[in-house]
Amino acid sequence: HVQLQASGGGLVQAGGSLRLSCAASGRTFSSLAMAWFRQAPGKEREFVAAVGWSGGNTYYADSVKGRFTISRDNARNTVYLQMNSLKPEDTAVYYCAASTTVAGIRAGHLYDYWGQGTLVTVSS
Repeated sequence: HVQLQASGGGLVQAGGSLRLSCAASGRTFSSLAMAWFRQAPGKEREFVAAVGWSGGNTYYADSVKGRFTISRDNARNTVYLQMNSLKPEDTAVYYCAASTTVAGIRAGHLYDYWGQGTLVTVSS
């Protein structure tokens, strides 16, 4: 059973940066394709970014492309989301997710495991 622990959220002013981390346990990390999703108050969960097993392939939502960077460290069993030039509309609970089968998918229901979420608040 895979466990995911997300951290790094907080309050930041618009234009600022945050780095989220998600530590995985319970399975060989390099066998998991990883992703970040977010859910803003009153809105549906949406795809943010994904990374393949080796970290070579990355995928982004148009709304974060050029501002966010997803990466992974298989030696540390951790996936990261570097968020720069943050905007108030980035305010949401951010969740990491893991898939044992496919990489780069944007449909949340196809992911096998989910972390508990970490809150990011961007003030204007």
